[in-house]
Amino acid sequence: MQMRDILISATADYKIQLTEKQLSKFEIYYKLLKEWNEKINLTAITDAEGVAVKHFADSLSVLNYCDIPQNAKVLDIGTGAGFPGVVLKIVRPDIELHLLDSLKKRFLFLNALLTELDIDAEFLQGRAEEYGQDLDLRESFDLVVSRAVAQLNTLSEYCLPFIKLSGKFIAFKGSSADEEISSSKKAIQILGGKLINANTFELPFNGGCRSLVEIEKIHPTPDKYPRNNGRIKAKPL
Repeated sequence: MQMRDILISATADYKIQLTEKQLSKFEIYYKLLKEWNEKINLTAITDAEGVAVKHFADSLSVLNYCDIPQNAKVLDIGTGAGFPGVVLKIVRPDIELHLLDSLKKRFLFLNALLTELDIDAEFLQGRAEEYGQDLDLRESFDLVVSRAVAQLNTLSEYCLPFIKLSGKFIAFKGSSADEEISSSKKAIQILGGKLINANTFELPFNGGCRSLVEIEKIHPTPDKYPRNNGRIKAKPL
C-alpha cells in the first residue's frame, strides 16, 4: 500500500477526516523526510507504513481526545522532524505554530519542508529551559505538545512554564505512562499543573500502545522553574 492509502485507513475512525489537499501535503512530507534522512538523522522509521502510522497518525491522535481552540498559540517542544507540530498544522492551519529544538540541522529540514508545504511556523533553536525563562514566551501559549523521550517529571519542567493559565500540556507517551504519571505528581503540582486525563489507545496496523497525558495549567509556575539543565537532570522534581 502507498503511504497515502495507509494514512487514510489508519485515520478512518478519527474525528478528523483528511482532505485531498491535506493528503497531498502528507505525501510531500513523507518524500522530503526520506530524502533528508539520508543526509541527517531525523528518524529511524522511514517505511511508508511506519511513517503513516507511528508519525502521522500518532501525531493526529491528539485531535481525538483534546479540543484545540481556534487560532490557538501552540508550541512543540523537541519537535525533531516536526512531530507532532507540523502534522497538526497541516490539518489545523488556523493554529499559530512555534517549533522548538536544540539542533540547527533539524531546522534546515523543517524550513525546506514548510516552504514545500506552504505553511508557516516560528522557529526557536535552543534549549527549552533557557527559552522557558524568556518573559516574552513564558506563560504565553494555549497549548504545548511534546513527543520528547524525557520522563514526564522532567518534561513537565521543560513544558509547563510556557503555558498560560487554563492552557494545556499534552505529552505523547507509550505504554509506561501510568508509571510516569505516578512518579510525576509532585512535579506537576509544583509547576502549577493538574492532571486532567491520560488517554490510552492502540495505534492501527499494530502500531503499539500510546498514551496522551493531558495536564492543565491552574497556577503560575514559580519563577525559579525551569532550572538549568544540569540541575534538572541531577535533581529531578
